[in-house]
Amino acid sequence: MAAGRPTWQGHLRLSLVTCPVALFTATDSQGDVRFNMLHKTTHNRIRMVPTDPDLGPIERADIVKGYAYEKDKYVVVTQDEIDSVRLESTRTIDIERFVSAAEIDRLYWDNPYFLVPDGKLAAEAYAVIREAMRKEGQVALGRVVMHQRERLLAIEPRDNGMVAWSLRTHREVRDAADYFDDIPDLKADAAMIQIAQKIIEQKEGPFDPEQFNDRYEDALRDLIAEKRKGKSRQITVEAPEETNVVDLMEALRRSLGDAPKPRKTVRSKASKPVRKKAS
Repeated sequence: MAAGRPTWQGHLRLSLVTCPVALFTATDSQGDVRFNMLHKTTHNRIRMVPTDPDLGPIERADIVKGYAYEKDKYVVVTQDEIDSVRLESTRTIDIERFVSAAEIDRLYWDNPYFLVPDGKLAAEAYAVIREAMRKEGQVALGRVVMHQRERLLAIEPRDNGMVAWSLRTHREVRDAADYFDDIPDLKADAAMIQIAQKIIEQKEGPFDPEQFNDRYEDALRDLIAEKRKGKSRQITVEAPEETNVVDLMEALRRSLGDAPKPRKTVRSKASKPVRKKAS
């Protein structure tokens, strides 16, 4: 069973089949380097005091929620009023339909969660839903309310469990045409494309997430460790080399010569590339 507290607990429902489930975040950001704001002399941590422009510092109990419908004009909403419009999806993930994962644009994939049965009695119904999806090769779509927002979930089998991806709404995803339509529609030189393909082939290799550490985070941790020991060091960052490309073909040829040798990978002729989902 996953450690820690679940992000959400409720029921997963497929037609008349229901089972208790819990959602756990599949990623961990607790290891990120975070800084606190301190006074430069006392090193006391700075507290953020809520302040009214007219009244000065105020108590948090005097704060209410307001929606700005115009500049400096608000509709005040109480917590009771917010609770009164709670949806069924606050406690139930109701599977509405099934689709192929390939039909969901990768721009819509957001955050992953581990969806697990909540209690031993839920295991059988959970397994039935999981294996039926696995055999059909489909992804389930359902809705859930988390953090006072309703989210569409894409649920897929994974190993002995299921992963639920929150999906962005249509309003959250910008229209690519606003950014791509102004790109000149140029016909690339076939010979240059072939050289670029060879560079890609030479750099091809398996995906190993352990190779992709956050080097900036690592450098910060080293800096903090040295500071704790009372050491200080000169921080220098090399300026990037000026690369004013005049002859693109020559640059490609030089890149091909500098490229590392390809890794030897064994592929089955019947294997197909695995489609990676965006998080």
